[in-house]
Amino acid sequence: MSNTAVGLPVGRSLVFLIVAGIAWGTAGAAASLLYRASDLGPVALTFWRCAGGLALMLVVRVLRRPRAAARTVEPRRRKVARIATTGSAFTVFQVAYFAAVQDTGLAVATVVTLGAGPVLIAVGAWLTMGERLGGGGIGAVAGALGGLAVLVLGSGGGAVRPAGVAWALLSAAGYAGMTLLTRRLGRSGGGGDPLATAAWSFAVGTVCLLPLAAAEGLMPHAADTGQVVWLLVYVAAVPTALAYALYFAGAAVVRAATVSVIMLLEPVSAAVIAVTVLGEQLTAATVAGTLLLLASVAGLAYGELRAASAARRQALLV
Repeated sequence: MSNTAVGLPVGRSLVFLIVAGIAWGTAGAAASLLYRASDLGPVALTFWRCAGGLALMLVVRVLRRPRAAARTVEPRRRKVARIATTGSAFTVFQVAYFAAVQDTGLAVATVVTLGAGPVLIAVGAWLTMGERLGGGGIGAVAGALGGLAVLVLGSGGGAVRPAGVAWALLSAAGYAGMTLLTRRLGRSGGGGDPLATAAWSFAVGTVCLLPLAAAEGLMPHAADTGQVVWLLVYVAAVPTALAYALYFAGAAVVRAATVSVIMLLEPVSAAVIAVTVLGEQLTAATVAGTLLLLASVAGLAYGELRAASAARRQALLV
């Protein structure tokens, strides 16, 4: 149950995914502060997020190159196809989500995107890789989706507009495609270096988003330029470069449906930050939704570790 390409055991992969989900949740708070401090729009922010993440990934790859171990040679055609597919799915996931937020509001866009994601991933993993959740896993996914709905909609909801829902479903499809491809390649040992995968995804996103960001307004105008710069650096470093490198490493090892549920820690992290840092009110819906999501994540993580332990015992008996 370890990834031959990445060399990670399941336990460490779960930790990587948990950290990535929490880090993703901090991006919303940073974005809120950026919107308050400048006139930067969501597409331009995503562009700088990708461009900054790419720059940091390139620096890390240069620094670690002398210590790099022997790598599996990947055929050029397969590598190009992997990069193009992962990068395109990443870009669709990001851009379609922001379009959904614009059309139908943050609450509905979040519930539809993050709610449809685990369902699409679970079905896709079953059809393409034969991964089955079982009764307990299905119950955990259902509990996670219920917790997500309570957490996000319980604090106000939003208007449901067909165009926005369609954008959210497209975003969920991009997220599902990215997760399924990473898991499938990880199972076959062809996932490549997670740092390289993240860097190439950011590169594709940067190129695709540049014209849209330029049309929206690429350069931010602010009274406190230093604050804006530091917030952009944070967004590029923690919820982007760090989080996606950990995500691609962990998603190559852990079952795809489990990955999708663990990443629902993003709205939990965002809700905690909103209450503790941004001063938003703590509601019963926030508490109930958070507890449901955490229980579901813990249940699936425990099941993943049990499956890994059983696989190791069986391997020793062979």
